[in-house]
Amino acid sequence: MPRPLAITDDQELLDDLLRIAAAAGVELDVAHAAAHARPYWTRAPLVVVGGDLADDLAATGPAPRQNVVVVTRTADDPDMWRRCVAVGAHTVLELPEAERLLVEEFGDAAEPVTRAGTVLCIAGGKGGAGATVLAASLALTASRGGLRTLLVDADPLGGGVDVLLGQEEALGARWPDVVGREGRVSFAALQDALPTFGELTVLSAHRGEPVRIPREAMRVVLDAAQRGCDLVVVDLPRYLGEGEAEALARAAATIVVVPADLRGALAAAQTVTLLRPGTGDLRLVMRAGTLDPEVVAASLSVPCVGVLPEVRGLVETLDRGDPPPLRRSPLGRFCGELIESLVGGIPETRRTGTTGLPSAGAGGP
Repeated sequence: MPRPLAITDDQELLDDLLRIAAAAGVELDVAHAAAHARPYWTRAPLVVVGGDLADDLAATGPAPRQNVVVVTRTADDPDMWRRCVAVGAHTVLELPEAERLLVEEFGDAAEPVTRAGTVLCIAGGKGGAGATVLAASLALTASRGGLRTLLVDADPLGGGVDVLLGQEEALGARWPDVVGREGRVSFAALQDALPTFGELTVLSAHRGEPVRIPREAMRVVLDAAQRGCDLVVVDLPRYLGEGEAEALARAAATIVVVPADLRGALAAAQTVTLLRPGTGDLRLVMRAGTLDPEVVAASLSVPCVGVLPEVRGLVETLDRGDPPPLRRSPLGRFCGELIESLVGGIPETRRTGTTGLPSAGAGGP
């Protein structure tokens, strides 16, 4: 794969560029003179032009192209924007202030967006509503259909979604290993670090001391996932810290699972009030109960997208260490239809995926 190109003869600037590129996991081609850049100009995914050679480069008449930036270590140089226009760059980055932006530029060049990266958030209207089961079932269904999927367990008090999948012993990082992460990480690196089963990658809470998820850590994870995944399913707690709010703000849709009974409706009213300001598209999935699901949805002023099928023996299945039974089951069909309605479904050309999870008998995922 072609590498980003740095054009500079300023050794101190080049040292900075090499260091910043390394932080993004990127190697550079380097031209120490404007004329030396010609063989790389059209094929490099990103061109970083040092302010010291910008005029020389402009004099060579380079062909117009996208993804060119001018970088300088000289603050407030009035000529730098003129040089930016002359070489066809889209911005000027002053170091060291713009180091983080340059890391992003390098990272985007090395790992361009290849997937849709749709984020779905799932929350329980009350405790025990079944939100985690729905989140895991959606992620399993999508990954079995060939959609590259990340399941994010954002509830540190939920016991770990890896347990629900029967994968608590799987090797790989959990949230405590990720919370201190800042900057940028590629999805390939994230996938290598986390438990991954075919097209499904899982970032779970753990069973030790609860860990708060910082906004920056959630941002790093979701940035990587939205570049490299088709679908990101986030299992939210019933409260919002900074990390959870970051996920909610990115959601294409947020689903609240609500038991259709009096306590479920009253608790869900509080949950909806908490979630509504942070998300653009709020929906309900109802659990059958003593009340009419449509009446509950109307009382909450939130549209209902379906009633979650009851699964006989689900608790026993999960306690055996088996994932939710989805193959040829009402729950599996429900999840497939929900994915279809919210994110456009699973393309026929991708219906060959596997989770790599052990099967729960004939009804396994």
